[in-house]
Amino acid sequence: MSRTALITGASRGIGLGIATRLAEQGYGLTITARDRDRLESVGADLRTAGAKDVVVVAGDLADEESAGRVVEAHTDAYGSLNALVLNAGVGTAGPIGEFPMRRFDKSLGVNLRAPFSLLQQSLPLLRTGAAENPGRGSKVVALASITGVYAEAGLAVYGATKAALISLTETLNVEESGNGVSATALAPAYVDTDMSAWIHDTIPPEAMIEVNDIVELVDALLRLSSRAVVPKIVVGRAGTDGYRA
Repeated sequence: MSRTALITGASRGIGLGIATRLAEQGYGLTITARDRDRLESVGADLRTAGAKDVVVVAGDLADEESAGRVVEAHTDAYGSLNALVLNAGVGTAGPIGEFPMRRFDKSLGVNLRAPFSLLQQSLPLLRTGAAENPGRGSKVVALASITGVYAEAGLAVYGATKAALISLTETLNVEESGNGVSATALAPAYVDTDMSAWIHDTIPPEAMIEVNDIVELVDALLRLSSRAVVPKIVVGRAGTDGYRA
């Protein structure tokens, strides 16, 4: 039986890199992002790259109904799930004393509520995937941030949502790794993507982590046996003390 993956935020950056790698390995994919036209184009590229099939579900994860639509589409197409990649997120900066609550609510919704909902609704599929391949099990990879591990001024809300995401993956391991479903939170410093463009004046793209570095880590995690559990991986930038984004 072919392997399947569901990837959020798959139209560009890290999500696109992961989707392309898994397409080359023949996975059946479900991909989601906000821009329907771009997502359809990416889907065509992934089929050309080798994906067995690609289900495209456009939607905004800030919409509380979006997660259910994505999982339902994957269920209808495949019936099981080997890899859930929780990559979609929003980045926002500002000091605690001046941070608008509307931006707080959106950050919480996209960076924590949506991943939790996707994970909760995908668990039956992940358990099925693990039962079908007990030697490898099923994997969840959540894109967190180094700011969820080490506090950084101006990134309190972003870091808090990512810390909560890390805690969620660790709790999933306690509850589900015995069933063959394990999770890893990746906590990198700045990665060279569109999301990091706002800080190019301070940290140039060439000083950031490469997208392919994250893709390689995800690829390795998905190859682990069901006996191995890696709760989180922190990835720092060269030339720093390793405790900042």
